[in-house]
Amino acid sequence: MNQPQNMCSSKIRANLKRLKLHVLLGRNYSSLPGLIGNDIKSLHSIINPPIAKIRNIGIMAHIDAGKTTTTERILYYSGYTRSLGDVDDGDTVTDFMAQERERGITIQSAAVTFDWKGYRINLIDTPGHVDFTLEVERCLRVLDGAVAVFDASAGVEAQTLTVWRQADKHKVPRICFLNKMDKTGASFNYAVESIREKLKAKPLLLQLPIGEGKAFKGVVDVVGKEKLLWNPNSDDGKDFERKPLLETSDPKLLKETTEARNALIEQVADLDDEFADLVLGEFSENFDLLPAEKLQTAIHRVTLAQTAVPVLCGSALKNKGVQPLLDAVTLYLPSPEERNCEFLQWYKGDLCALAFKVLHDKQRGPLVFMRIYSGMLKPQTAIHNINGNCTERISRLLLPFADQHIEIPLLTAGNIALTVGLKHTATGDTVVSSQSSALAASRRAKREGEKKQKENGEAERLLLAGVEIPEPVFFCTIEPPSMAKQPDLDHALKCLQREDPSLKVKLDPDSGQTILCGMGELHIEIIHDRIKREYGLETYLGPLQVAYREAILNSVHATDTLDRTLGDKRHLVTVELEAKPMETSSLLPIIEYAASVAGELSQASREAFENGVHSACLQGPLLGSPVQDLAVTLHSLVIHPGTSTTMISACVSRCLQKALKKAEKQILEPLMNLEVTVTRDYLSPVLADLAQRRGNIQEIQSRQDSNVVTGFVPLAEIMGYSTVLRTLTSGSATFSLELSNYQAMNPQDQSTLLSQRSGLS
Repeated sequence: MNQPQNMCSSKIRANLKRLKLHVLLGRNYSSLPGLIGNDIKSLHSIINPPIAKIRNIGIMAHIDAGKTTTTERILYYSGYTRSLGDVDDGDTVTDFMAQERERGITIQSAAVTFDWKGYRINLIDTPGHVDFTLEVERCLRVLDGAVAVFDASAGVEAQTLTVWRQADKHKVPRICFLNKMDKTGASFNYAVESIREKLKAKPLLLQLPIGEGKAFKGVVDVVGKEKLLWNPNSDDGKDFERKPLLETSDPKLLKETTEARNALIEQVADLDDEFADLVLGEFSENFDLLPAEKLQTAIHRVTLAQTAVPVLCGSALKNKGVQPLLDAVTLYLPSPEERNCEFLQWYKGDLCALAFKVLHDKQRGPLVFMRIYSGMLKPQTAIHNINGNCTERISRLLLPFADQHIEIPLLTAGNIALTVGLKHTATGDTVVSSQSSALAASRRAKREGEKKQKENGEAERLLLAGVEIPEPVFFCTIEPPSMAKQPDLDHALKCLQREDPSLKVKLDPDSGQTILCGMGELHIEIIHDRIKREYGLETYLGPLQVAYREAILNSVHATDTLDRTLGDKRHLVTVELEAKPMETSSLLPIIEYAASVAGELSQASREAFENGVHSACLQGPLLGSPVQDLAVTLHSLVIHPGTSTTMISACVSRCLQKALKKAEKQILEPLMNLEVTVTRDYLSPVLADLAQRRGNIQEIQSRQDSNVVTGFVPLAEIMGYSTVLRTLTSGSATFSLELSNYQAMNPQDQSTLLSQRSGLS
């Protein structure tokens, strides 16, 4: 055991020189934290801090609540950036894609590593725009805790709800930061109330603001009964003073704080029994004597149990309240060992990691972000990918400091790293040290499962929950400038698909065109933009199309015979089948076999039959869209000896298409969940416009001086809605869209659509 450690320390010495080089060449670092002189020990602590000191956190919020600005400030105060980046100027660290800087939105989640008061914090910046919910979902699985940023003047917004629900699903503990306290109309109480009502969470007020809107000067720390005031003359908000609240100087503020602290203690005592015993025992007479450390430990436990959320406030743009937020991250959010993952017990300390993001770097090829759950990762070692069932070699390990990277010799559990050299690993893959390690883990899981009488697929229990990839709703054709560039375009799209699994690419079998399928207009636009910038290809996009589906309404029988002679072989197949509609919604057809044929069919014939059914369902008879909610029963299949399986598939496919043509059919269209926030003056034109778009209004709520309209609108009617909405409301309204479900079109709309498609109207 001793020898690897010696090797390890010599490797560290060798890496120290390389590290220094990296530091000198990298821009934007005042110094690498902890690297003082030639102190090997401190270098080791940079690379592998103790697991209790690691915090893997994400920042999640509605679009424009100030996530990226908050991230920038955090990086600045922790000493990683020398200047304050600003989204409005387009020079932030985590928005490193050109599109993000132009549009002022975050699309890809960049991971950034930094240290704060002896803690290693891995921060993952997540996007807030609805077209990129997949990115958010992907990050949440990697986090141990999250900071939810709110706009103090708007409280809980549409996207906040979506992201909050995703965090609930992944059981991520979180703390809330009410940002933009300096904005006109900011209201601390309103924002807290909206967290209580809309998110159904229990807010624990750890801070109170001193002044609101333009008068916002600082915050009061309720736990320690101190006031934090920022120096108004300081540009960067680094100097602030922390003063205890005294009866003599701030009698009113002290009274408010004491009341807030007592309320906080009672709230925490209700939720945490251990703390309740302590309060009722020693400090029942006077809550003021209760030490801050005891209260902090109890808040940490409550946050972990997700029974309540700590609330802090500040203004990231005006550099106020960010340092206390960092302290709260280290105090209240969990370390990796405090999050228990069921699957880790099967690995017994062997390597188990999750590839949660792939980026393509021009020089280094694909870079894969990994979160290590157990074991350790070293460069030049082989790893086994369970999802892809393949073994690959990691050539180098890097620590991600925004868009610059530092090479390291090894990484232990709980950390986030960048790996170079993995060619086949895609987003959401589980990585282990070897196939035998995976098999051993699955045997342990099986033994445990038998004890508990659980009937789970063993492989599934070893995989870290994969990302649920939503079905794309928009598609359009993409054309290279000339046929010579087609291979380059294919390569670019292949790389982009590995990075973003919600982008799908397929070939139109009739026209041979490449089709992009995405989550929304912005998504497809950004992909188009990236192909141009990163791969230098000027591509042409066709008009955006909506992804319709088709379904049948009655059951139909069909038979078909295929008789071909190829060379000296005769291929003869006769098929009889029945297609009927299903009650439950399913994109894949349900395949059944009648009792008369079930016993006779060979495995190869079954597979050929199923392939034929699946290929026929990809293109329906009305629009050539996929057919869903279909059950197919095989009644007879007569095969001449020597007939190839492709001929069987072709015959089945033709027969099923014949059946679908005979049946009564309908088109299903994607229905979107729409939320529009609009001021009262413009409410009626917005409602009138939605009525024209076949919209179905569910409710209209009032939020301070604006209204929130929620309802359902067919996706086909909402194309280019953002420009129309801006025109209608002079740019004052915002909206967000999510796919709700697929719904049958009414006959009149269906016939209009069909005549449009056939070019008659």
